[in-house]
Amino acid sequence: MARRHHYRRKDKEVPELDITTFLNLMVVLIPFLLISAVFSRITVLELDVPAGGAGKQDKPKLVLEVIVRKKGIEISNGKGVVANMLKVDDKYDIPRLSTYLQKIKKNYPDKTDAVVLMESELEYEFLVQVMDAVRSAEKIPTSKTLIDLEIKHNVRMEKVVLFTNISVGDAP
Repeated sequence: MARRHHYRRKDKEVPELDITTFLNLMVVLIPFLLISAVFSRITVLELDVPAGGAGKQDKPKLVLEVIVRKKGIEISNGKGVVANMLKVDDKYDIPRLSTYLQKIKKNYPDKTDAVVLMESELEYEFLVQVMDAVRSAEKIPTSKTLIDLEIKHNVRMEKVVLFTNISVGDAP
């Protein structure tokens, strides 16, 4: 059997690693990623899942439920329907819902939670509109005069916080 001897030739140079093409790619890619990261923003809305009767808890004075159905919107106190808002021109009456919720908030100023229930066949867009109306509303300041109210472009609307803790579920 013949032995092979592996001798390294001393006159052969070690090849250098050429990374110029990789650096050129990074010079172009990094600014592009940094610029595009500024324009992509994600809005997160925190929601609570309704608790399913786990343990004994103190019953709140009011259980506010906003039920979105095909025919319209219902407001319930947990025991029965309090208000019914049918669709107007095949659209949900969001301004009327907002006005009614402002009245409820005036009677229960410490209440911050509400449950939004929706029938499963409805579009997600309607859920978002109702949730926006439940969280906050725009109100005309009371200090404005009647003349100012007639000229709408001069009236500055105030943002009113209503029920910020929203739980979402399927309508019964």
